[in-house]
Amino acid sequence: MNNIPPKSAKVVVIGGGVAGCSVAYHLTEFGWKDVVLLERDQLTSGTTWHAAGLIGQLGSSATITRLRNYSLNLYKRLEKETGLSTGLKQNGSLTVATTNARLEELKRQLTFAQRFNVEAKEVTKEEIKEIYPLINTQDVVGGVFISQDGQADPVGVTSVLAKSAKKNGAQFFEKCPVRKILVKNGKIQGIETDYGKIECEYIVLATGMWSRQVAAEVGVSIPLYPNEHFYILSEPMNEIQNSLPVLRDYNNCLYLKEDAGKLLVGLFEPNARPAFTNTYKVPDDFSFGELPEDFDHFEPYLQKAMNRIPSLEKVGIRKFFNGPESFTPDTNYLLGETPEVKNFFVCCGFNSIGIVSSGGAGKVTAEWMINGEVNDDLFSLDITRFEKFHSETKFITERVTETLGNLYAMHWPYKQLKTSRNQKLLPFHDDLKNKGACFGQVAGFERPMWYALNGNKPEYEYSYGYQNWYESAKYETINTRKNVGLFDLTAFAKFEIKGKSAFEDLQRLCCNNIKNDNGKTTYTQMLNSNGGIVADITVTCIKENIFRIVTGSSVREHDKKHIIKNLSDDTTLLDITEDLACLGIFGPKSRELLSDVFGEHFSTNDFKFGNAKEIKFNKSNIIFQRLSFVGELGWEIYIPIGISRDVYLELVKHGKNYDLIHAGGHALDIMRMEKGYLHWGHDITPAENPYEAGLGFVVNLKKEYDFIGKNYLLKNKNTKIKQFVKLILSVSKPGNPLLLHDEPIYLNNKIVGETTSGNFSFIYNKNMAFGYIDSKINLDKNKTFEIEVAKKRYEAFVLDKPLHDPNNILLKS
Repeated sequence: MNNIPPKSAKVVVIGGGVAGCSVAYHLTEFGWKDVVLLERDQLTSGTTWHAAGLIGQLGSSATITRLRNYSLNLYKRLEKETGLSTGLKQNGSLTVATTNARLEELKRQLTFAQRFNVEAKEVTKEEIKEIYPLINTQDVVGGVFISQDGQADPVGVTSVLAKSAKKNGAQFFEKCPVRKILVKNGKIQGIETDYGKIECEYIVLATGMWSRQVAAEVGVSIPLYPNEHFYILSEPMNEIQNSLPVLRDYNNCLYLKEDAGKLLVGLFEPNARPAFTNTYKVPDDFSFGELPEDFDHFEPYLQKAMNRIPSLEKVGIRKFFNGPESFTPDTNYLLGETPEVKNFFVCCGFNSIGIVSSGGAGKVTAEWMINGEVNDDLFSLDITRFEKFHSETKFITERVTETLGNLYAMHWPYKQLKTSRNQKLLPFHDDLKNKGACFGQVAGFERPMWYALNGNKPEYEYSYGYQNWYESAKYETINTRKNVGLFDLTAFAKFEIKGKSAFEDLQRLCCNNIKNDNGKTTYTQMLNSNGGIVADITVTCIKENIFRIVTGSSVREHDKKHIIKNLSDDTTLLDITEDLACLGIFGPKSRELLSDVFGEHFSTNDFKFGNAKEIKFNKSNIIFQRLSFVGELGWEIYIPIGISRDVYLELVKHGKNYDLIHAGGHALDIMRMEKGYLHWGHDITPAENPYEAGLGFVVNLKKEYDFIGKNYLLKNKNTKIKQFVKLILSVSKPGNPLLLHDEPIYLNNKIVGETTSGNFSFIYNKNMAFGYIDSKINLDKNKTFEIEVAKKRYEAFVLDKPLHDPNNILLKS
């Protein structure tokens, strides 16, 4: 075989670990044969070689679970096709709980498993002992056994993928480091190696823990960083059987697996330790490398392991291992095209679960590249969910100390991360804090989630039941609906689009008919070519051919990338997110309050719903938009950041006369559900089209512009696969059950859908859920559905209209 790479290729995959080999295999399997994979040393020499190789079918979301299950089936199939061993054995997994809260979490996992036909069952202490005879169950309250989970050999899996890719036509070159990535006019041109230049159309960066520093050389931000990751391997133990399942003890941060008659004990501990802190760079020549031993760090967890498996005390340690593993700010993968450079894709950031993840990740990466878009809900894995500050050394090295441990920590609802906080503070942050704000972090902004009452601490007390912020949310929602509430909405992403083709570009991007009249606002979606919802936005005409787009806080880079990709050369996008604060003033007294502060501009006739006005305040221009995500009379106020505290203080001062209260993110979510408003990323994604989501009223098929996705909608308008539903439970206890998302919906004892959002309405005294069910089901008030939470089902009914203001009388008053 020729060991010198070709001069050109369609795709160059950089990195010969399990992820890179999976991408190369899937690209060639799907028809792109001209693929070159370059590995700086040997295949698996980065971190793949020392992976534990655990194969767990259930992930933290439906998307990740589907990818994991695909990986499992792929490895089984390729093992047969190639004749090579992946070392895969489905010896099952056993997870034990030592607290009732953890058992509740595991029961929710059991309910989740039913959606994917994963064989999982709850087990008692006695059954745990039968499944795993070596275990001490004295402090165990229960557990879950998943019979078809297991473990695999990381090198074997990689070899199978590599052989299959080569068979399909991919070319592999080891000992071939990439010296430079070539970019011209923001687009990939090729790479340089010691053998010369390779021209290519696409690059896939699958370089694991090196990815951040490699990408930085071409101005691309990849937020991951390696931590030290520990495990020990015992001496042989006679009582260990080959069929012993993988054991996870989350409360003690441990996993244990059989390894050729020995026991491997690994951990995901809190307060993890970043690696390579002398330079904050992974050495280029770190191949099959290990980090210095630190038994003092590991020893407390070894004691926990010996308590769980007493026979461990009787054997020695054959190997103490400390190796680097890269982690991301939220413990999810990094996939997709980077926003900075076109045709530069990434497939990395697997947070120590790369073996079970890479089969599915390679598949969706290849599909993404070939199709040019995604038709599934992949945003939780999309690199565009992050901004540049997420990859800055101070932020990422502090954050990963927490995210490693979060893999096994309690996955509490509404959990807020503690590290790398206070990235973006508003001029009136301390004022909100003094009002009792409990802050959450979104897109780096510290945003009030709720306001403590009666001198209580503004701190979460996490639970799978009644939430300690419920009394605050009750007060905030009731008083906003009765009087007026102030919401900090500054984290909304905000873009200015202008140019002579701006209007035409937006008409092609948006499925609704955009208004090019000063002060007119349009609610719309942006779609992909298959009608999937890419973005959910408002577009306001500031002046002719100058528009302001407002979208969700966490989709800033995602939506910006999609918009820029589809703009004409003479249209520009200016990101003004951090130039403007945004306050929402909502409620029946909002008109009176704003008139008191800013003058008589706010009457029904002078300021109709869906309009915007520019009004002066202390010689500065402020834009008011009459919109309301809570479904009340109200305005969003866009204020130059420099005068935002002055405006805030003025509103608070005058607000005393109108019973103004401060309200947070939880109240906002409750009220938008009461009103029936959907949230992108939960209720709508590229996996749904507007008709399936009940948003057909936003689609204008008659406008003269052929917007993206129009042809698909014309052909498939009446062929919905699923339908959106609003549900309420017959039981009306807040937090019992705690509805979140991804709970299965039953009809006649059969799963027919799943929830996407859940919350409790204190005004209407209802447990609310949004979700999707099979489109073939006829909806009527007499049908009784069930929603299952933690293995218990609750009676549910479909609403044919929102709980609050179904005819928009209050909203447009």
